[in-house]
Amino acid sequence: MSAVPKSKAADLHLHTYFSDGTYSPQELVQQAQRHEFAAIALTDHDTVEGCVPTAQACEEAGIEFIPGTELTAEQEGHEIHILGYCLDIYDSNLLTEIGKFQAVRQNRVREMVARLNQLNVPLQAERVFELANCRAPGRPHVARALVESHFCANLDEAFERFLKKDRPAWVPKFKMSAAEAIRLIHRAGGVAVMAHPGLNRTDEVIPAMAAAGLDGIECFHTKHSAGTAQHYLRIAERYQLLITGGSDCHGASKGRPVMGSVELPYGHVEKLKTRAAANAQAFRILPADHARTSALPHLNSVPQTEPARPG
Repeated sequence: MSAVPKSKAADLHLHTYFSDGTYSPQELVQQAQRHEFAAIALTDHDTVEGCVPTAQACEEAGIEFIPGTELTAEQEGHEIHILGYCLDIYDSNLLTEIGKFQAVRQNRVREMVARLNQLNVPLQAERVFELANCRAPGRPHVARALVESHFCANLDEAFERFLKKDRPAWVPKFKMSAAEAIRLIHRAGGVAVMAHPGLNRTDEVIPAMAAAGLDGIECFHTKHSAGTAQHYLRIAERYQLLITGGSDCHGASKGRPVMGSVELPYGHVEKLKTRAAANAQAFRILPADHARTSALPHLNSVPQTEPARPG
């Protein structure tokens, strides 16, 4: 095992090919090693299936691993993304609800493909699912399939012509309420954090979300300017919210944001884990003999094989 990275920094917003990223867990951890991160979190959309192999790769690399996910929610008519950290990835309620979100995602892909077919674009849903090869497919996979099949020259064209909001193949995304997402994360022993608020531009919903139990705000993000970060640091202080940050790296296909663009001081990771321990005690409804430590999925308590992925 390598020595602990000297930077003592973390990236708490990362994706793999288990959702809409392009890196495998092993490739993601190799990038984290290159940037000398002390800790990383995996926050794939509507899934935790990449957490076990990422935890294993982090164990081998001497990097601390935080299991997480990214949920799509709604507050006062606004789409909000909520990051769940330090989750018990075996929590039955979490897995049941995530399974429902994944089914909705798969149906959304089918509807987007049906709309493309109505536009005389003969893309097949099966090809999208084959290319995605995960349980949580989304628009980026449809876009990649359009490029691969030569219906579009690149991903930007696919989104501009067909897949952006109000374009002919766009389909609305299912959203739970922000309060429901926060409760789901808390019941899995986790910490709920509002993702990239500077992209949402919906500061007016933060007081209600804080009142509903929101634990933190992602103040540092690749697309947050220094001024934007300072703005959300002040909001975090006002509502006594935790501070997190991450690159939102999706791998090679999207260019930026890339890992290394955000380095969160490790002290914020310690505060995150302290809150997770408190939340696990306060919110989880599980028999004592089934309770797990939610801060980290130690490898002696997780399967040693990668979760099955649909072909």
